[in-house]
Amino acid sequence: MGKEVFYITTPLYYVNDVPHVGHAYSTVGADVLARYKRAQGREVFFLTGTDEHGQKVAKAAKERGFESPKALADQVVQRYQELWSLLGISHDRFIRTTDEDHKRCAEKFWRTVAANGYIEKRSYTGWYCVHEETFWPENQLHQPGNLCPDCDRPTQSTSEENYFFKQTAFAQAMREHLAAEPGFVQPESRRNEILGSYLNLEGGVQDQSISRGTVKWGIPVPDDPGQVIYVWFDALINYITAAGWESDPERFKKVWPADVHVIGKDILRFHAVLWPAMLMAAGIPVPKKVFGTGFIVNDGKKMSKSLGNVVDPVDWAGRFGVEVLRYYILREVPFGHDGSVSEEGIQGRYNTELANDIGNLLSRTLGMIEKYCEGKVPEPQAGTSDPLRAEAEKLWPAYAAAMDALAFHEAIESILVLSRRANKYVDDSAPWKMAKDPSRSAELGNCLYTLAESLRLIAFCLSPFMPKTSGQMLAKLGLGEAEIDAKGRLATSPLEAACRFGALKPGTPVTKGEALFPRSEAATV
Repeated sequence: MGKEVFYITTPLYYVNDVPHVGHAYSTVGADVLARYKRAQGREVFFLTGTDEHGQKVAKAAKERGFESPKALADQVVQRYQELWSLLGISHDRFIRTTDEDHKRCAEKFWRTVAANGYIEKRSYTGWYCVHEETFWPENQLHQPGNLCPDCDRPTQSTSEENYFFKQTAFAQAMREHLAAEPGFVQPESRRNEILGSYLNLEGGVQDQSISRGTVKWGIPVPDDPGQVIYVWFDALINYITAAGWESDPERFKKVWPADVHVIGKDILRFHAVLWPAMLMAAGIPVPKKVFGTGFIVNDGKKMSKSLGNVVDPVDWAGRFGVEVLRYYILREVPFGHDGSVSEEGIQGRYNTELANDIGNLLSRTLGMIEKYCEGKVPEPQAGTSDPLRAEAEKLWPAYAAAMDALAFHEAIESILVLSRRANKYVDDSAPWKMAKDPSRSAELGNCLYTLAESLRLIAFCLSPFMPKTSGQMLAKLGLGEAEIDAKGRLATSPLEAACRFGALKPGTPVTKGEALFPRSEAATV
């Protein structure tokens, strides 16, 4: 049986520290994509989790007085799980690299690659960055000081006997794969980085040390318990662990290959170079896409504890609202690029886009239907040409193209284009004037129907970003919050069909109720 499931993953977040808004950004983005695919009628498997092995975790646990690295991991994992629950992340599994099924899968994977002839034991002398858990050849270090190319921290000269993965055996195959599948690494700037900095650079691809004899916190190497599996070789395997490679081969056929790995740009080379080579060595198909997100910065600076500019997503969710935060970070920072967030930015988006463009449109439309149409959706005029309907029918093609490209800020913009056009339509049409002239009753009905139907489309397209808000909008339009379930699946038709203009039934009772985005709230956040 061929692959049936849309499989999306986030990075495995490292447990040496608690989550911040950068972690929320990539996870909310993956959640939005998962909800969108479910709304389209796809079966989705959405994976997130934590990376818990390695020297960095062991060091952090010792410095903080934990009895073991696992004790530190257990505490930090709870913070991640609580945050994902707060943010409405609809994952299907939260995997930990300390899970027993992952240990079994990692051991089987190691044995498979070794049996295929791509692992051997060698003496090694080189440079290791504890912070990035990465080995570096000397010709790639930043000088002076033998600094890590990723974080500019000093590296340590290391000499030991380790197991090596023959990554160089797959360099040409990976070059050919990127040439044949240009969408494998996205966005294009990340693909160019992989080609220019690693695959096409002399010495950019080297055999990879994949075990440590001096580190004890990790999965023991099969048949050599004095060594543990290198943290990256261990962690990447999680994607096939969760898909059932070791535990459920029939399920694995339905889930793998992954449709998209959403990862941070700082770990791109592991996912776009090391991981495909590992899979090729094991005889497993490579993922369809690796999408590298950018960094979120605060007040123009990359977030760090030392600078004191780390944004706590729990704090912002409490002050601004969970769904406002979900909307803002994907609206403000284009997925795949660096971007800045600030309190002024979230307040501005709330006021201009949510309160004015969408909330005001909903309130004024439902208010006029209550006032002029006894609170029921009026009849549209058959055979009439309506400029707003023409705009509404443009929403789905623009929205779907953006969502499929993970251009979430553009998808939101397509929603706002329609809401702004609808607000202008109200001003230009002046329904209050039509209501004073009985001869224009049909024209009034058509105007208000077109507005209500535009709002229905807006609500459905907003649902992956703001699921509860979308449900509230649909309830006000008389459709009920049950139209969309907790994971984003639609009760009746796929999202594309739901976004066809004209499905709202005349006579449906509407309820204006309280404002969806009250400006008084915006003023106090």
